[in-house]
Amino acid sequence: MVLKIGVIGTGAIGQDHIRRITSTLTSGKIVAVTDVNKEQAKAIVNNLSLDAKVYDDGHELIQAEEVEAVVVTSWGPTHEEFVLSSIAAGKPVFCEKPLATTAEGCKRIVDAEIAFGKPLVQVGYMRRYDKGYRVLKNVIDSGKIGEALMVHCAHRNPSVPDNYTGDMAITDSFVHEIDVLRWLLNDDYVSVQVILPRNTRLAAQGLQDPHIILLETVQGIRIDVEVFVNCQYGYDIQCQVVGETGIANLPEPSSIVLRSEAKLSTEILVDWKERFIDSYDVELQEWISSTLKGEVNGPTAWDGYVAAMTSDACVEAKRTGNIISIAMGERPEFYTKESAVVEVT
Repeated sequence: MVLKIGVIGTGAIGQDHIRRITSTLTSGKIVAVTDVNKEQAKAIVNNLSLDAKVYDDGHELIQAEEVEAVVVTSWGPTHEEFVLSSIAAGKPVFCEKPLATTAEGCKRIVDAEIAFGKPLVQVGYMRRYDKGYRVLKNVIDSGKIGEALMVHCAHRNPSVPDNYTGDMAITDSFVHEIDVLRWLLNDDYVSVQVILPRNTRLAAQGLQDPHIILLETVQGIRIDVEVFVNCQYGYDIQCQVVGETGIANLPEPSSIVLRSEAKLSTEILVDWKERFIDSYDVELQEWISSTLKGEVNGPTAWDGYVAAMTSDACVEAKRTGNIISIAMGERPEFYTKESAVVEVT
């Protein structure tokens, strides 16, 4: 059985997903693509020799009879409309982050999905599919270190481009920790505080860097996250969970231990794509396999909404210097099932 997929957006991430579905993964076939740059969409179809139709716009693609499921990798502000359109058409949809650019937009998607009556939406938070994070979660869930008490994290980039401005350290970078830590701990957040250390001279004009973000969960777990996007030395993701009887660390990426020139060293990655490339493969393969079985098992629209609400609270905490409460209400029963069944027609 093969899932017939339409892709909206053929920029960098869209092209990557098209290539992996076509060349690396199994049981998925790209049958339709679209992009605001139609020539670019045509080029990717020709370059990969795809048997796929190029549509004028995303809504037309969603309505196409041959499209059974949709992947949204277009510009962020368009995500909400294409996800809502997919729900209205009753088609499973994988949407890269953000689910929507506002918490209100995410909530509209949640409400539309609940009204439709079947979960259809998965959000592209790929860290849940990283081998290291999955090993760490297994240790936490097994009780080997007792109940989690504290978590210490770091999200470090060597540098960021000139268009990385404002609150993007929170809304574009830290948002990955927002999602993966909820998943790791099986918990939700109740408050956040943002502390601004001395600014690095290597940050662009007007960009605050680094940040220290302090979260408290419903269970009383305290989390501190350093977000430092101009650290220079490499792309470095750290996560240490302190439990009652032990400590568990996120495994480092595999690297050769080198003895040379009177030094003992290991390599540190500098590109986030290299760090999480395998996670994207696992993420899309599991989405395809789950969709073919009529299930939605990945990050949900509710998870996308919680991430947006938490991100907004972090931005407010940064701007006011206050501890900000995070209240998004109880998770709807619609999203509490072990897995949700949706028919793929």
